[in-house]
Amino acid sequence: MLPLIPFERLLKKAGAKRVSHEALEEFSKVMEDQMYKVAKEAAALAKHAGRKTIVEEDIRFARRKVY
Repeated sequence: MLPLIPFERLLKKAGAKRVSHEALEEFSKVMEDQMYKVAKEAAALAKHAGRKTIVEEDIRFARRKVY
């Protein structure tokens, strides 16, 4: 769903010298799954608060709850 280049940059920033294409694809799947969980929780928090708009605080709380 998302481009692989940002994931490669993140892995290299974390210390990887080289990253295989297969590893990038798997890492992107894992990260997209985690981002979806946070997004879904943030949407639920906004709805519970009676808002249609997700705000920064929703993301922070969702991140804490998911992790």
